[in-house]
Amino acid sequence: MAVRARRREARSDVWPAFVDVLSNLLLVFIFLLSIFALLQFLQTREISGKDTVLNRLNSQIAELTELLAMERSNKQELNDELTSMRASLGAAESERDRLKGAADSSSQAANSADGQIAIITKALENEKVVSQKALSQVEILNQQIAALRRQIAALEDALGASEKRDQESQTQIADLGKRLNVALAQRVQELSRYRSDFFGRLREILGDRPDIRVVGDRFVFQSEVLFPSGSDEFNDAGKVELDKLADAIKQLEGEIPPEIAWVLRVDGHTDARPLSGTGRFRNNWELSAARAIAVVRYLIDRGVSPQHLVAAGFGEYQPLEPGDSDEANAKNRRIELKLTER
Repeated sequence: MAVRARRREARSDVWPAFVDVLSNLLLVFIFLLSIFALLQFLQTREISGKDTVLNRLNSQIAELTELLAMERSNKQELNDELTSMRASLGAAESERDRLKGAADSSSQAANSADGQIAIITKALENEKVVSQKALSQVEILNQQIAALRRQIAALEDALGASEKRDQESQTQIADLGKRLNVALAQRVQELSRYRSDFFGRLREILGDRPDIRVVGDRFVFQSEVLFPSGSDEFNDAGKVELDKLADAIKQLEGEIPPEIAWVLRVDGHTDARPLSGTGRFRNNWELSAARAIAVVRYLIDRGVSPQHLVAAGFGEYQPLEPGDSDEANAKNRRIELKLTER
């Protein structure tokens, strides 16, 4: 019968441990998602800055292209004027030849024609100078456009390299997450095994008592086992039980590998009945915290390492049994021990 009872208690311990594992895995997953979101934000901001530079360069290219079109239009107009002047020059030269060929034309008409030819020739030379300047400006604009295109090509190469680095970093993060999940799962399994062994050892040491029992993944002492009513001072029987507990914890410290970070959390709980105003404590919360601290101090005095102990007080706000009956209040007045990761 004792073996069957132990098997039933072992099966009841599995589910809370499994819930503990899932909770820890969920926290790790949320932490990895936060890191991934931060990296995505940084990469997005970097790409957004490069897009702004590309848009500004494209705007400059559009302006230069418009200036080039205007210069080409001006050049075409100059070429048209040059063609017209050349036609006028041809007509003037024909007129000059005609005047020279006429024996009876006066020298005054000839001089007038030569003056017109000189004026037209000078205007033609001026147009050629203007046309040459326009061609020089067009050449400068072509050089600037070529330089801008080289800058755009360099930015596109840099953007491609950045996207490649982003893909590589995402791959590394995914691989790191997988390895971290495997490592955490192994640590949780190891700690669950040590928790089961520890609670089993406590049951053997403390005996089969109704006021000391296992509830889920916690080992529970009824407060009356350790303390008088409304006090954080130990009774004699409580010290005997805590001495047994200290021996078991010290044995556990020697068994758990140092690379596993763990603590034994001591939780103080009370019932919902208010304290009298004449005692040391103003409310149940102070009483529960004082009792948990008293247990931790006692265990440290018996040689348990302080880095493996944590004290917490919950007052009446985490009851095991609802209601205000004597039976419910007796179960809710308790000290709980929980082996968990640090």
